[in-house]
Amino acid sequence: MKATEANLLQFLKKSPQFVIPIYQRNYSWTDTQCRQLWDDIMRAGRNEKTNAHFIGSIVYVERGLSTVTAQEALLVIDGQQRLTTTTLLIAALAEHFETNGLQEILETFSARKLRNYYLVNPEEDGDRHFKLLLSETDKDSLLAILRKAPPPEHASTRITENHALFQDLIESHKNELETICQGLAKLVIVDISLDRSHDNPQLIFESMNSTGLELSQADLIRNFILMGLEP
Repeated sequence: MKATEANLLQFLKKSPQFVIPIYQRNYSWTDTQCRQLWDDIMRAGRNEKTNAHFIGSIVYVERGLSTVTAQEALLVIDGQQRLTTTTLLIAALAEHFETNGLQEILETFSARKLRNYYLVNPEEDGDRHFKLLLSETDKDSLLAILRKAPPPEHASTRITENHALFQDLIESHKNELETICQGLAKLVIVDISLDRSHDNPQLIFESMNSTGLELSQADLIRNFILMGLEP
C-alpha cells in the first residue's frame, strides 16, 4: 500500500480510468453533501491564504497488470462518492463554458480542457473513452450526462439531481467563475494505491467502511476548539 498527497485535478488528469466494483453501494450523496463540497470549494477559492483543501482519500487497485502499451483501469475501493460528485460538478462547469461560449480562465480551465483532462479520454473509444465508470444504473445515467444525451428510462435520481444542482449553483454564481475554478484547483486528496499481489481489496474496503466508532458532536466540537492550540 502506498499513500501520497495529490492534487485532485492532477490525479484525475493522469489516471487512465476509474471503475467502481459491483460490490460497492450505488452513488448516494444527497443535496446536503453536495452543497457542503460546493461551500468548501467556494471558501477555498475566495481565500488567497488557503493553498489547499483536503476532501478525503481515494483508494484503488489496478484491475489487472498494466504495461507501457496497455494501461489498466483502476478499481476504486474507497472514494466513489467524492470521485462521482466532482465529476458531476466538472461536467456541469464544462457545460456552462460551452453554453455561454466562455474563453479559458486561469490558463487551465476551458470547456475543452475540462472534458479532455478530467471527464474523458479523447483518443479512446467505447467504455475506455470515459474517465469514470460507475456500476449498475448509475453508469448509464452518468454516461448520458457526459455524452450530453437524454437520461436513460430508469435514471439514477442521485446522479441526475446532483448534476442539476451543480448546474443551478454555477449559474447563480456565474460572476464568480474564477473563484469556482480556483477552489477546484485547490482540492487535495490522499492517493492510496494497493498492490494486487499483497493487498486484498475487499478486506480493505470492509475495514474502511465497517470498523471504528463515528465521532460524536462533542468530539467534533472539542477537536475544533483544541486544534489551534499548542500540544
